[in-house]
Amino acid sequence: MHALEIRNLRKTFGSVEVIPGADLAVEPGEFCVFVGPSGCGKSTLLRMIAGLEEPTSGDILIGGQRVNDLPPAKREIAMVFQSYALYPHLTVAGNLGLALKQAGTPRAEVEAAVKRAASMLALEPLLQRRPAELSGGQRQRVAIGRAIVRRPKLFLFDEPLSNLDAALRGQTRIELARLHRELGATMIYVTHDQVEAMTLADRIVVLNAGRIAQIGSPMELYNRPANRFVAGFIGSPSMNFLAAERSGLTPPAGAVELGIRPEHIALADHGIPARVTHVERLGHETLVHTDGEAGHITLRLVGEHDLPVDQPVHLRPDPARAHWFGPDGNRCD
Repeated sequence: MHALEIRNLRKTFGSVEVIPGADLAVEPGEFCVFVGPSGCGKSTLLRMIAGLEEPTSGDILIGGQRVNDLPPAKREIAMVFQSYALYPHLTVAGNLGLALKQAGTPRAEVEAAVKRAASMLALEPLLQRRPAELSGGQRQRVAIGRAIVRRPKLFLFDEPLSNLDAALRGQTRIELARLHRELGATMIYVTHDQVEAMTLADRIVVLNAGRIAQIGSPMELYNRPANRFVAGFIGSPSMNFLAAERSGLTPPAGAVELGIRPEHIALADHGIPARVTHVERLGHETLVHTDGEAGHITLRLVGEHDLPVDQPVHLRPDPARAHWFGPDGNRCD
């Protein structure tokens, strides 16, 4: 039985079709990430699963049960929002245990659940503090802990790290991955950050204009994107795209464009002529930006490299790592 299944799910707002029809099955214990640019429909899809938006048509099943007509409180889900949504007058312990208390859970069970969640999230020293006395990262851990104590069938996360600074986002990603392993829970996570998607997901669902562009493991999407959109969205820096006739390689039949990742292009004695426009020295790697008749091309070189701006160079894509796309944008190799 699938932990979550959506069948031909559609959502329209007036005459605007936001989700034109989505099908997806998520397995028990899976960490599934919805990713895509702003406005692609990922949060709308999550809100329909949560019961916060009503589908125009289609079915949502959680644990094999159709939940379209159930309110959020009856769906056995727990949702973590970007905004934390903590009660300011309650302590950390009060926020963690509130849902269980409201459900009439015996006091001893509430205290045990709060203690367990606090231990998992290193919140024990903070249990008597109120939200105003916590940092952003601590508040987000409380919001996650509040979801944990409910032991839901499904955890839903709506861009939970977007309010945190870069260092704290990285730390919290590691904590979320650890929590997933310890809980063995099914998690659905929405983000526009493809780095979060790549580092957290068992499977990624890439959305484009409300449609599912591709579903697969992070490395499947990285190494074999099904179309130009996925190829350009997954990976940082983004994949380079060159007209087939300017690539220096022999394209397969029907290909009009080469996609090649920055780490799969080398400096060479002969190849695509270009000129260095900018160099980003990151210590462990160097990003070299170039321009030429083939367009803008970015290289990722291992280690430190000192290339002056305006230096002419020749670039050679690795033919074994080439991605070819047809006029419709779909993969054709």
